[in-house]
Amino acid sequence: MAISKELLEILACPKCKGDIYLNEAGDGLICEKCRLLYEIKDDIPIMLIEEAKPLP
Repeated sequence: MAISKELLEILACPKCKGDIYLNEAGDGLICEKCRLLYEIKDDIPIMLIEEAKPLP
């Protein structure tokens, strides 16, 4: 089960409150402004700033 489009539309980056989008692999949400990846585990996005991974 994937993240629904409705959920993606209402989710925002917890750090900057900006837009996020699903990565190509479908296992994380990316905030371009903050350069962070929020992982998706068991179909649940982990939207904690301290758990986010910095993008290269």
